Amino acid sequence: MDHKAVMYLVYLLVSIGLTVWVATTLSRNGQIFLEEVFADSKLARAVNQLLTMGFYLLNLGYTTVAMRSEEIVTSTSEALETLSLKIGLVLLVLGVLHFCNVYFLNRYRRGRLRQAQGTPPLPPASRLQVPPHHMPPPTMPPHMPPPQAHA
Repeated sequence: MDHKAVMYLVYLLVSIGLTVWVATTLSRNGQIFLEEVFADSKLARAVNQLLTMGFYLLNLGYTTVAMRSEEIVTSTSEALETLSLKIGLVLLVLGVLHFCNVYFLNRYRRGRLRQAQGTPPLPPASRLQVPPHHMPPPTMPPHMPPPQAHA
C-alpha cells in the first residue's frame, strides 16, 4: 500500500473519530444550555438532536470533500505533513461551527429574555416639562467690593 492510501485511511479515521467525539461532547454538555435558551426541555432535546445531526452532516461532508489531495506523497514525512494540514482544517471547521451555534443560540436566548421582561404596566401619561437652563449670575468673592455704577 502506498503512502497516500495510508494517509487517506488515517485521515478518515482521525476525522471521523474527532467528529463523533466533539458531537457527543457538545450534545451532552449543550443540553443544559439549550434548556436555558428555550425554557422547554422537550424542545431543547429536539433541537439538540437536530443540531447534532447537522453537525455530523456538515463535518463528515467536509471531511470527505477535503480528503482528496493533489500533492504527490512519496514519503512518510510528506504524508504526515499533508495529513496534519487536513486534520487541522477539520478541527478549524469543527470550532467555527461550534462558535456559530453558540453565538446564534445566545442571540436567541437574549431576545427571549428581553421579551419575557415585558412592558411596563402603564405607559407614561405625559412628559415632564424641563425648564430652560439659566445660568445664575456670577458671584463676587467676599473680599472684593461690588463695582461702582457710573452716572
